[in-house]
Amino acid sequence: MIFKWFENVVSPFPSDRAQRPPEGLLAFMWHYTKPFRFLLIGLLCTSAIIAGIEVYMFNVIGEIIDWMQVSDPATFFTTHKTQLIIIAVLIVVLWPLLNFIDSALEHQGLMGNFAMQIRWRAHRYLLRQSTNFFANDFSGRIATKVMQTALSVRDAIVSLNGLVVYVFVYFISALVIFVANDWRIAIPLIVWLAGYILVMKLFLPKLKEISELQSDARSLMTGRVVDAYTNIQTVKMFSTSNAEEDYARDSMREMLSTVYQQMRLVTRLHTTLICLNALLICGTMGFGVWLWTQSVITTGTVAVAAALTLRIQSMSQWFIWELARLFEAIGTTQDGLNTIAQPTSVLDAPDASELQVTKGAIQFDRVSFHYGKEKGVISDFSLRIEPGERIGLVGQSGAGKSTLVNLLLRLYDVEAGRICIDGRNIARVTQESLRRQIAMVTQDTSLLHRTIRENIAYGKYGATDAEIECAARLARADRFIQNLEDNEGNRGFDAKVGERGVKLSGGQRQRIAIARVILKNAPILVLDEATSALDSEVEAAIQEQLQTLMQGKTVLAIAHRLSTIAQMDRLIVVKAGQIVEQGTHRQLVDAGGVYARLWEHQSGGFLGDQDPAELQRVV
Repeated sequence: MIFKWFENVVSPFPSDRAQRPPEGLLAFMWHYTKPFRFLLIGLLCTSAIIAGIEVYMFNVIGEIIDWMQVSDPATFFTTHKTQLIIIAVLIVVLWPLLNFIDSALEHQGLMGNFAMQIRWRAHRYLLRQSTNFFANDFSGRIATKVMQTALSVRDAIVSLNGLVVYVFVYFISALVIFVANDWRIAIPLIVWLAGYILVMKLFLPKLKEISELQSDARSLMTGRVVDAYTNIQTVKMFSTSNAEEDYARDSMREMLSTVYQQMRLVTRLHTTLICLNALLICGTMGFGVWLWTQSVITTGTVAVAAALTLRIQSMSQWFIWELARLFEAIGTTQDGLNTIAQPTSVLDAPDASELQVTKGAIQFDRVSFHYGKEKGVISDFSLRIEPGERIGLVGQSGAGKSTLVNLLLRLYDVEAGRICIDGRNIARVTQESLRRQIAMVTQDTSLLHRTIRENIAYGKYGATDAEIECAARLARADRFIQNLEDNEGNRGFDAKVGERGVKLSGGQRQRIAIARVILKNAPILVLDEATSALDSEVEAAIQEQLQTLMQGKTVLAIAHRLSTIAQMDRLIVVKAGQIVEQGTHRQLVDAGGVYARLWEHQSGGFLGDQDPAELQRVV
């Protein structure tokens, strides 16, 4: 119960709104430290008291030695009974109790929850980053940054807490005791302190710099390794294992070079510190004995000085490694915040409201978008899609079809113009509510490394098993699902699909994706090459189900295989981000324009099957 109380003082998974952390180092660390501030204050207080008691115990040793020199052994305990009882209670009762509280604050309250809450809050923020953020970096690298930064912030704060106690309590108390006994015995300690500060000034900034380089190199190495594992099919297909070895080895060598630099610096620091501490011990002991021979100090004072000196030299090594750990953690944190604290490019408006689609009308109103360039993708594009209308987008790769879909989903913000659904500007509604109203099946279907059941249920939070199985049947996926078994012995809907669905064929992944969309049952449906990975027999069956699925919905379909969208209510032919033709399949064929020539020249139903020069002439 006591452990649980400390563990539950601060929740590791707060439910407050995910916020962007500050970009400044200190502000970034405080952003994640603030919820634990009271635990840290408590830890600081208990550690300070414990340090004070420990230093006082050294002084007690000296006092007892002096008492023994001047007291009669027969009356020693009678004479000093009260003092000895207080000392015993302090050592046997109070000291262990304070150490338990100190340990519980650190290990139960901070060590687990602190790092986990940082991971949780950073992960929640990054989940709301734009797709462009993830497209510009390795997913493994980003994940490593989150994991490393969580630990580095925690370690930096906990180390700083301990260092403050050491400097302001332990060392100062020791210096006070030295001076209280005789100020001259403190001279070697003061000289040592000056050398110690010089050592820290020389070595620690270099450790911080190397740590930052090492953190970035470690993230790069992890990102390259994970990238190869994620795309292992491509690696196998192109027989590039040797190339991947070289690619990974380059990053591992770079990482190892930073390790070598760090370890060389550590060895120099360790040797320098040992020499400095040896001078402290020799100087204090020698000077203390000399003062004793001059009858300036007592035997107890020499004993206190010797004991404290040995303790200080031991603590000095701990202190400098803690300080090195602090600088290393700060370097890692600095590296991590450069990724985690990046601003989100697509934000909800301050007054954004929930979108509820009642009709499903879509309006592209003079939309322009060029991915930050001056021109080249979508320019002054206007299109109205009526409620329940089924639209097919036709055009060569690069014509802007997928960009229009990305803008509709608000994966990017338009650079000019606006997009409205049922008359509401999508820039004025929340992104979550917008995407809840749109279901999409893409050509490159990526599944989560979870069970079939969980992948289908992604379409509807809290879906029942009956709903999941019904959606699978409608997507013609139930038969192959029944025969699935993973390497853990799970079968059917409980079988795991592997990372990105690697254990399934392209057609199987597509059918799972279609089942997910059927379960979502959104009023707006986007099909981006939805049946491109299916064989003819399965495609015919799926097309029948898609016809049922499209009933009463506004549909926007993209296909290179014109036969798959010929039955749409209206076809929009796009070239260089502009509408060049529109109408029904029959109207466009009869008009003898661009679409008719594409239809005539299509071989096997694909736009990409013709000679590129011929396609350029046709379009």
